[in-house]
Amino acid sequence: MSSATTPPDSDPTRRRNHSMLKIYYGLNEEGKAVEQAESLDPCDINGPHFDPEVYLNKLRKECSLTELMDHESCMVKQIRSLDSDMQTLVYENYNKFISATDTIRKMKNDFKKMEDEMDCLSANMAAITEFSACISGTLQDQHTQITKLSGVHTLLRKLQFLFELPARLNKCLELQAYAQAVSAHRRARCVLQQYSHMPSFRGIQDDCHVIMEQLAQQLRQKFRDGGSSAKDLSECVELLLQLDEPAEELCDKFLSHAQSRLETDLHELEVELKDSTVIDTVGNITQKTSPGSNPISPSNTPVFNPFLSPAAGTDILEFVDRGCNEFVSNLCLVIASYQELFINCPQEGELASKNIPEMANGKLHVFVDTLAARYFSLVERRIQEEKGMGDNSLLVRALDRFHRRLQAISKLLPGSAVPSQGTEIVVRAARERIKQYLSALQTFYHDSLTDVRQALAAPRLSVGGASASGGGATSKDASPSLPDLLTSLSNFILNQLKSVLASVHLFTAKDITFSNKPYFKGEFCSQGVREGLVVSFIKFICQSSRQYCENAGERGGSTPPALLLLLSRLCLDYETSTISYILTLTDEQFLVQHHTPVTPVTALCAEAREAAQKLLNHYVKVQGLIISQMLRKSVETRDWVNTIEPRNVRAVMKRVVEDTTSIDVQVGLLYEEGVRKAHSSDSSKRTFSVYSSSRQQIRYAPSYTPSAPMDTNLLSNIHKLFSERIDIFSPVEFNKVSVQTGIIKISLKTFLECVRLRTFGRYGLQQIQVDCHYLQMYLWRFVSDENLVHFLLDEIVGSAAHRCLDPSPMEQSVIEVICERG
Repeated sequence: MSSATTPPDSDPTRRRNHSMLKIYYGLNEEGKAVEQAESLDPCDINGPHFDPEVYLNKLRKECSLTELMDHESCMVKQIRSLDSDMQTLVYENYNKFISATDTIRKMKNDFKKMEDEMDCLSANMAAITEFSACISGTLQDQHTQITKLSGVHTLLRKLQFLFELPARLNKCLELQAYAQAVSAHRRARCVLQQYSHMPSFRGIQDDCHVIMEQLAQQLRQKFRDGGSSAKDLSECVELLLQLDEPAEELCDKFLSHAQSRLETDLHELEVELKDSTVIDTVGNITQKTSPGSNPISPSNTPVFNPFLSPAAGTDILEFVDRGCNEFVSNLCLVIASYQELFINCPQEGELASKNIPEMANGKLHVFVDTLAARYFSLVERRIQEEKGMGDNSLLVRALDRFHRRLQAISKLLPGSAVPSQGTEIVVRAARERIKQYLSALQTFYHDSLTDVRQALAAPRLSVGGASASGGGATSKDASPSLPDLLTSLSNFILNQLKSVLASVHLFTAKDITFSNKPYFKGEFCSQGVREGLVVSFIKFICQSSRQYCENAGERGGSTPPALLLLLSRLCLDYETSTISYILTLTDEQFLVQHHTPVTPVTALCAEAREAAQKLLNHYVKVQGLIISQMLRKSVETRDWVNTIEPRNVRAVMKRVVEDTTSIDVQVGLLYEEGVRKAHSSDSSKRTFSVYSSSRQQIRYAPSYTPSAPMDTNLLSNIHKLFSERIDIFSPVEFNKVSVQTGIIKISLKTFLECVRLRTFGRYGLQQIQVDCHYLQMYLWRFVSDENLVHFLLDEIVGSAAHRCLDPSPMEQSVIEVICERG
């Protein structure tokens, strides 16, 4: 029972038996007989030419008794196995055999019944055929007569139509049913032409010709009036073509009529453009005279902000909408109607040989290009009037709508240059917009610097307690709010640049149709935004900053020194972080792909650092010249030969120390301290020890011989050979100590050169000693190396002694008392 319910393929033994049976019967896996080459070997037990006698003789010859007995037992086992498998197969498929037997028996009964029905159907078909032949024979004569009468009736109806044709045409003419009249005339035209030699048909043809001429005249008049709609106009052209009007003349008339309507649309746009230009001019004048405020400026002043949109009667989106809804839509309707009439309509007969579609297509291209050029000029003029930088979305939406609607022309008129010309207008508008944004950023930068200069020029208390009026120029520059001005200026510029990038990014938005154009994916992002806007603005900042150094006069011109210091720090901040941040932001926002060469970040950083270095060098030069001017006037305006004995420090020296202290505080607001060399414990007292050295004692000795000056000069020159050379105008580092060192070097070098041009008396030399000792007491703490101050002051006193008529130096203790009292 278990073998009956188990599938035959589930038992490995049964599968092996089945495979053996298939091999025995020559079947494959699908149960089909396998075509094999027949074996001619009589010893092949599975071959068709098997010979038992030959097989047995071969076995007896080749095998031993034991092998024969084993072979026999093996064959017996195979036979039993095959018999068992056969019985199993029969048992398993018994029900299938019974069902197959029943099916065959039933098929025999059904086929017998079907044969009887087919015999009956064949007899019926024979009877029907015989009956049909009988009817046809009976009605043969009547069928011929009916056919003849039907032909006569058709001919009479045609003749009736021809005789009634003039009246019918007149009726259609009265009812303005022009299409019916042309259709009726076309049906009869060939017949009338064929039988025009007969007088009756000739008369009908002449009458129809007169009527159709009147109809054609009315159609031409209706065509010329131009008051009909596009559908009526198309119907007129179609009917005139059917009346054999020249196709080229009709094309010209159709396009001329359409041009008059389209020129009306263009004229309305031009009038609107002129009106908006007048309003825009008035709006700009009003805006420029209105007061505004800048966050940097301490007070409200009338300014013109380039990022505000000018007042206008109609914005550009409305203008483009009107042009698209009127001119472009009507142009598309004209193109579609024209193509349906002259290009896409099937040509038959003589019209096919005239190649009308090619001629009509050429005229259409010229017509569209001419009108589109005028429309594009108006659009470009309107785009050029978009000077305001406030809301860029209106311009982008207008350009998107303009570009989107022009794509309909490319579908209606393949091969037209209008869509590509429209894309070029969009590209030029984007480029012009970038230039406008760059110009606006430059104007904003200049205005911001103007506000900074106004803030720096505002009266403030100077550092150190001196009043603005008593502190001179440098006291005004020493403003505690200098870091705030730098932060405000940097933030305003950066925020404005971010705002501009956000506005320009609208050109590459995903919902803008022209953003997938190659220009806006590549060149616009890399060469337009990155290079043309961001990099150009950064270079502009650096170049405009350098101009403060290049265009300055001998005393630095009118540029406040604090502004030079602030711009130097601004450029340095750009070099360290801002440039990298701005360019990274631009690359990420616009997905810039550097297929074309672009300016590397390192080059911009180097340019910014160069500008910062020049500004800081110029700041040192300007501040040094200011102090130098005070020292020069103090030396040139005094009579050093006849001066009185010094009792105190001159006021100009106190002013120099005050201004130097003010500059130190000012620079410290923006730059770090810097590195100083180790100071000695008696830095403030070393001046006298240097001035009273053995070399100078010999120089000032009253009992010198005539050869003593030569020996003194020789010793002085030898001392200079072994001293470190001082470069007065060397570039300064970006720290407070280096800046102060540069300013003090320039000031003391000027003092030295002025002293070399004067002649001194005894008290004049002593006054120089007092002044230099006072400067030494305070200036050594500002410089990187105090020996530099010692050396220059030593040179000043030495030069004064060389040019002194009575070189009698003052005692060091007296000098110290005077300086401490001062």
